[in-house]
Amino acid sequence: MDLRHLRYFVTVAETGHMTRAAERLGIQQPPLSQQIKALERELGVDLLRRHPRGVALTDAGRHFLREAENLLEGYAQMRQRMARVANGQEGLLAVGFTSSAAAHAFTPEALRLYRRDYPGVELDIHEDNAAGLTAAIAAGRLHCGLLRVPVSWPDGLVFETLLTEPAVAAVPCDHPLARGRPGGRPRAISLAELCQEKIILVRQPGAPGLYGNLLALCESQGLRPRIAAEVDRMMTNLNLVAAGAGVSVVPKSISGAHAHAVTYLPLARAEKLDAPLTLVSRRGEDNLPAQHFAALARRLAAAR
Repeated sequence: MDLRHLRYFVTVAETGHMTRAAERLGIQQPPLSQQIKALERELGVDLLRRHPRGVALTDAGRHFLREAENLLEGYAQMRQRMARVANGQEGLLAVGFTSSAAAHAFTPEALRLYRRDYPGVELDIHEDNAAGLTAAIAAGRLHCGLLRVPVSWPDGLVFETLLTEPAVAAVPCDHPLARGRPGGRPRAISLAELCQEKIILVRQPGAPGLYGNLLALCESQGLRPRIAAEVDRMMTNLNLVAAGAGVSVVPKSISGAHAHAVTYLPLARAEKLDAPLTLVSRRGEDNLPAQHFAALARRLAAAR
């Protein structure tokens, strides 16, 4: 028995006549009758009562008709789903973000547009530090991810800088550095001033990229920062800054967090410290939902 036999039987049941069913199917009547008889032999039950004016369903035939229609409908739906999978309209996208990448307005906008354009794709979203995300993508547990500064470059991964923004200093609101200039304008601060304060960093090897660049910049100027604490997540920095435990450096897009307790100050023009937003994916990725997400992210970044 195959789908062809099911279609033959359903057509005979709908027309109530072998000849008319054969005409609808585009085949000769004798082969159709033979196929229906073969189906009855295979099932071990009479599906039709033959009479001079046509055929009628037996009780078994009525039951089998429901089953056949359900199977044919299920097959049609499966083909439609597979067509959507084949063009990336359905499937799974496992995507990860660091907390600081997720805090950028770009990330929720990209997810919103992706959900709008590909509502049939299941999103499996993960949050981790840069090292964890990179390892998960390299191992195939995630399809792609957004992070700040890469901390490792495993073979087979592609790193694309989508956006770049300046880093800013985060200090407690009651800190002397937060007093600003006359008129309430925030003043730019230098690395030398920052290095006189207790600095909170993300610990190695989780997400040291931005902070590795900060330390390298300090070293190039002969400065030795005072490290007060190392944490696992960039957003944890701001919790500690808000608590008065020290100061930190974060991407500008995060500068709305803890606004009641944290003041964000630009770095002096000479202190060139950028915070990129980086798309990480596997080279030759064959997952179409991931390909579509990456393409959408590139278009969105180019439009900014």
